[in-house]
Amino acid sequence: MRLAIVGAGGKMGRALVRLGTQAGDSIAAAIDASFVGVDVGELAGIGSLGVRVTSDLEAIAGTDVVLDFSTPLATVSVVSAARRARVPLVCGTTGLSDEAKRALDDASVEVPVFWEPNMSVGVFVLGELVTQAVRKLGLGFDVEVVETHHRLKADAPSGTALRLAELAVAARDDGARVTCGREGRPGPRPQAEVGVFAVRGGDVVGDHTVHLVGLGERLELTHRATNRDVFVHGALRAARALLGKAAGRYRFADLLG
Repeated sequence: MRLAIVGAGGKMGRALVRLGTQAGDSIAAAIDASFVGVDVGELAGIGSLGVRVTSDLEAIAGTDVVLDFSTPLATVSVVSAARRARVPLVCGTTGLSDEAKRALDDASVEVPVFWEPNMSVGVFVLGELVTQAVRKLGLGFDVEVVETHHRLKADAPSGTALRLAELAVAARDDGARVTCGREGRPGPRPQAEVGVFAVRGGDVVGDHTVHLVGLGERLELTHRATNRDVFVHGALRAARALLGKAAGRYRFADLLG
C-alpha cells in the first residue's frame, strides 16, 4: 500500500512508518505540522526513506489509504482532505467532537471510512465478549468499566472505555446510562447504570477491565496492551481490508466478521 500518515511525528505515526515499511508498504505522504522538513524515516528511527514531513494535507492525493492518528482538532480537516482526494480513511483519533463525528459520517457517503477508538483486534474481541456476557447474565449483574493509561494521555475516560460501556448499555436494553466517575454522596447505585473510571500513571500502554458484578459472584473481562505495536498492526490490517470497499462507515465487525 501507498500510505499517507497524518500525525507522522507522534508515537503511533512513527510506529506506523516503522511497521508499515517492514510489511512492504511505502510511505507516500507524511503529515505533521511539528516536524516539517524532517525525513520521516529518520524520525521513525529506521533511516532515510526520502520522504519529507509536510504540513500540507493535499499530499494525501494519489495515495492508497490515509491513516490518521493526529489530534481531535485536526480531524475535520483530515477528513475533508481525504474526501476531496477520494482516498479511503482509517482514523484512530479519540476524543472527537460532534463536528468531527459528523464529518466522518458525511465523508462516508463518498469514500470508505473506518474509525475505532482502539485499533487492537483483541479489544474488538473483548467488546464482543462483553456484549455476550451482559446479555446472558441479565440485569442482576452491575457493569463497571475501569481503564488505566500512561500519565501523558490527554483525554479521560478513554474512547475504548466509553465504547465498552456503550456496548454494555446496548446489550442490557433497559435504558441504562453511562456514569463517568463518582464522588461525594451519590447514594445507592442505580441498577440502570454503567460506571466508567479512569486511572492515570507511569507508562501504561492501555488496560481495560469490564467488571460484571452480581450477588455472590462476579466476572472480570480484561485486555492489557503491553506494546503500542498491537494498535499499529490493527490499523494496517484495517487499511488493507478497506481497499476496494464501497463508500461507507466501517468497523472491525464489518471487516473481520
